[in-house]
Amino acid sequence: MDEPDTPERRGRLSRPRVLAAAVALVDREGLTALTMRRLATDLGVEPMAIYRYTPSKEALLDGLVEAFFAEVNDRLRTTADTDAGPSRDPVGDPVGILPWRAELRRIARAFAAVVHAHREILPVVATRPLAVPVARRPAPALQLTEHILAVLGRAGFDDATALTIYRAFVAWNLGCLLVDKRQVVDDPDEPDLLLRLGLHRLPAAEYPRLRALVPKFAEYDEEQELIAGLDSLLNRMPEPPLDSFYDGSAR
Repeated sequence: MDEPDTPERRGRLSRPRVLAAAVALVDREGLTALTMRRLATDLGVEPMAIYRYTPSKEALLDGLVEAFFAEVNDRLRTTADTDAGPSRDPVGDPVGILPWRAELRRIARAFAAVVHAHREILPVVATRPLAVPVARRPAPALQLTEHILAVLGRAGFDDATALTIYRAFVAWNLGCLLVDKRQVVDDPDEPDLLLRLGLHRLPAAEYPRLRALVPKFAEYDEEQELIAGLDSLLNRMPEPPLDSFYDGSAR
């Protein structure tokens, strides 16, 4: 039997618990299911109890972004000792890769891993910055930005170049993950690839090239494409005048 909504039960609520429940709800049922009333039901409290921690639906969306970036930062902290440098090469980085590039690769992998765990939240992560000024964005998002800029600063890039690389890095990661092949699956239970992607609905005479690419969808390696594209992008950036010591810790 569900516990009644009592002051004692409400007292066990916290912002992390509310946000964790919101993330779990979106993971299960998508963003359209996320309402204050539904979230309160999942937590076993009255809707008004939620407003203490997220005073509006917009604040709740910001909370999803906060929880997302907090998980990225936690992942970076827990992996800092095992894959921070090129000498250990546990994740396939080329031997001798500059530390700042190795760290951007590590961040890209951590970001992608959290996206895969919470795919329904990615559109919010990509679009909320359009509505929220930088200074009002969740602290975990700002902390990751600060970390990336610090990595580039320690590598010796001037401020303007560091900002250019940062913007290109964020744009590539978001763009690549937003067009991930999993977003185009029409019927995940269908074994035939043409049918699984729903491309059988497209007239062959009108879309011959798109239908011809079906085998390539099956060969797609998401991480390989993410990192290969990132490397190609960074290869077009100017080299720093120096590559300062970098200890690999997420800050």
